[in-house]
Parts: sequence; structure tokens; C-alpha cells
Amino acid sequence: MNQPKALPVLETDEEKRRYLLKYELMDWAETLLIAGTVVVFVLLFICQIVVVNGPSMQPTLHNGERLLTWSTFWNLEAGDIVCVNRDGEEPIIKRVIATEGQTVDVDPQEGKVYVDGKELDESYILEPTYTDGNNRSIGFPAEVPEDCVFVMGDNRNNSLDSRFQEVGMVRIDHVFGKVACRIYPFDKFGDVYQES
Repeated sequence: MNQPKALPVLETDEEKRRYLLKYELMDWAETLLIAGTVVVFVLLFICQIVVVNGPSMQPTLHNGERLLTWSTFWNLEAGDIVCVNRDGEEPIIKRVIATEGQTVDVDPQEGKVYVDGKELDESYILEPTYTDGNNRSIGFPAEVPEDCVFVMGDNRNNSLDSRFQEVGMVRIDHVFGKVACRIYPFDKFGDVYQES
């Protein structure tokens, strides 16, 4: 049977002080190692920090802002702001407009968006949604396929999004994060889903 390790016999106050300092430093090192491991795990598997690039999400988000995104544990719904990986391209940040099985339509004269025949109340957009009607458009009305979402930028007339063939319907496995909050600039820290 293993005997517990005996504490060293410390005769002087200086020896006691050194022993306690060494013990305290080892305790701090262990705590920092555990905390560092947790932070790395969280940043790799649970959340990420992303940077807004460009004006496509104005007025909600602006160029250079930093966002905290959840990488797991979410179900996508209309209104969610997400980060999308595009094969070989820079990731984009957009708002989910419709999910699988829903039908999206854009009225190019009125600048309105419809999902399943109902006009969306979009207080968050910069201006009405117009399409240029060129051959880059996916064509409307469009039904969102299984395991996909339809995304658009809030700055509709300055956004490359699901309306265009370059992006099209986004597969859910290409969504690598759902925006949780804005973390920079500090004076705007917090929820991005409030009206701007």
C-alpha cells in the first residue's frame, strides 16, 4: 500500500517561505494551463471571432467590426446572421431569409422580399431590395432546397448573396458560425439583432 508522501521538514522561516512560494507558483501554473486549454477548446470547437469585411450588412454591421460566432449547438432560423464559407473564397456574413422548403420571391419594382407569399417586415435593411435583372440572378420565385438556406445582406443593393449564382442557395454545412454578439468596437458591444 502506498504511503502518502511526507512533507519536507522545514526548519527556518526562509525555507518555509521558499516552499510556500514554490507551491503557490505551481498552483498558479496548473490553473493557467487548465484555463488556457479551456480557451483553446472553446475557440476551436465552440466559438470564433470573425471580422466584418465590406458594407454588405449595413446598417446592422460595419466594416472592421468584430463578432463572436457560435460554431455549434444552433438551429438556423430566418433572421439569424451567419458566417458562410465559400469554396476558395473569403467567408461572407449574411442574414438568413428563408430555410429549406420555403419559397423566396423578390419584387424588383417594389423592392420587397416575400417568403412563402408573405412580405417580410425588414426594418433592418438599408434600402428596398432591387435586382438588376441580369443573367447573374438565380431567378425568382426560388424554393430553398433541403439542407440549405437563402441568405442576403442587409445592404441589399450592395451585397453578393443568394440572389446571385456566385453564391446561390447556401448548404448548411457551409455555415460555420451563427453570430452571437458584437465584441468590437467596445461602444457597440452586445446584441446585433436589435434595430440599428
